[in-house]
Amino acid sequence: MTIIELKNRNTLYGLISRIMIQEADEPFLRSIEENPEILDLLPNFKGWNKRIELKKSLLIEENLSVDYANLFLLHLVPYETFYVREDQMIESGGENPVAILYDALDFRAQLERARVVSPDHIGVESEFMYMLSSATIKAFEADDNEGVTELFQVQRGFLRDHLLKWAPMFLINMKREASTPFYYDGAELALEFLLSDYEYISETLCK
Repeated sequence: MTIIELKNRNTLYGLISRIMIQEADEPFLRSIEENPEILDLLPNFKGWNKRIELKKSLLIEENLSVDYANLFLLHLVPYETFYVREDQMIESGGENPVAILYDALDFRAQLERARVVSPDHIGVESEFMYMLSSATIKAFEADDNEGVTELFQVQRGFLRDHLLKWAPMFLINMKREASTPFYYDGAELALEFLLSDYEYISETLCK
């Protein structure tokens, strides 16, 4: 385990959360395009003619916002409880299992600032992992090995018991339904990363 590895996974959780949690805006697209390493993670978006030819405002209005609405608000359901409950109802109240966990770890999801109605949205769950990975970096830099181990255990448990129970199904559907390279690549990146990060955490805890 190195600080570079920890910072890279932190960046990826932040990126995935931002892609999923609300529509792209100009500052977000600019931050991607100004970072070659991040842009390389979205290869189809990088080579998309419209990204190069259109003004960002037009690209967002005519393509990205439409695709986001179709994927996250109209056609697909990006909420854990929809996938894991037998009645496929979204639990948006305090009885939501992830809301209980968030409260226990003092994580406050800013639902009103995002395009979500429940704390078990894939973007919020990714943001929770981002928060935990940020705390892991701080513990690592403070030589708090016990703290790092505890945080990794929480992250492995959250992936196992929550994200990996349903997010792969959603992300496969998202890839299939995406009409822009941006959201296709976002789904592909999230799918590959969540699976590989679970392996990374598990292997790290075994050492």
